[in-house]
Amino acid sequence: MTEVFDDNQVGIQGNVGHEFLVTYPKSINTEHLEPGARVALNQNNLTVVNVFPKKKDKNITAMEIDERPDITYDDIGGLKYQIVEIRETVELPIKHPEIFEEIGIDPPKGILLYGPPGTGKTLLAKAVANETNARFIKLVASEFVNKYLGEGSRYVREVFELAREKTPAIIFIDEIDAIGTKRMGDTSGADREVQRTLMQLLAELDGFDSRGDVGIIGATNRPDILDDALLRPGRFDRAIEVPTPSKKGRKHILEIHTKRMKIDDDIDFDKISEITEGFSGADLKAACTEAGMFAIRSARKKVITKDFLDAIDKIIESSKLK
Repeated sequence: MTEVFDDNQVGIQGNVGHEFLVTYPKSINTEHLEPGARVALNQNNLTVVNVFPKKKDKNITAMEIDERPDITYDDIGGLKYQIVEIRETVELPIKHPEIFEEIGIDPPKGILLYGPPGTGKTLLAKAVANETNARFIKLVASEFVNKYLGEGSRYVREVFELAREKTPAIIFIDEIDAIGTKRMGDTSGADREVQRTLMQLLAELDGFDSRGDVGIIGATNRPDILDDALLRPGRFDRAIEVPTPSKKGRKHILEIHTKRMKIDDDIDFDKISEITEGFSGADLKAACTEAGMFAIRSARKKVITKDFLDAIDKIIESSKLK
């Protein structure tokens, strides 16, 4: 059902996209008549004969992907400041909402993580879900806009309903710029669908209690193109930059990813962190894996410095192809 009108009439959309204006009898419980409801029609005169209970899209319920992620703050290197920020803005309101009530302030309702790909935005969201014993519900905005064209707003609404039912929960919206770009006056049909999805997201954010059991985290590589309405106070009103790691951060990340590896005692991570300037956390993890593969290829039981140097060269060559 798409809309409810006066005179016992509703707008409906069929499975193949056709839209109809049909009537419903007074015996129908109007409390269940709302946009998005599923109805049964009389085959002869197309009047509504029944309203079905809400049924979540199978793809929505499948988003209960992680009951509790196994990522912890100790698994994240080079983001000490960002961890402090996300603990204050997401973890604290879920675990200790009374602190904010005592002071008399509302915590940020949603936070935005921004920075280049592979720098640890998803890891931060998973770590805070782990720390709060929350279910981790991840959405990739670009995927559901493309895949669910015409149903994006319903998809967003049902995801938030799912989070409310499964508290405590963390909703993580990756690539939020796919639905949150600045709105233009003249738009095509596809753009209007994206805007409807954005408007639904804004409505859900406005209706959320920031002191509740649900944390909302968005992530983007392009904060410059986000709509101002998304960033205003009461929505994604706290932004945390997640940059490529510094030399010290790169060394920390290398140490984390080699913790379980058998490595030669002579490996100098200070030197390796120097020559990996510009590498993201994901690049460094890939370099550690490749170094291990080089050791296996050479039938060695330990990873040596040359393995890391060869791995770094391979990562650099691969990046040129992107």
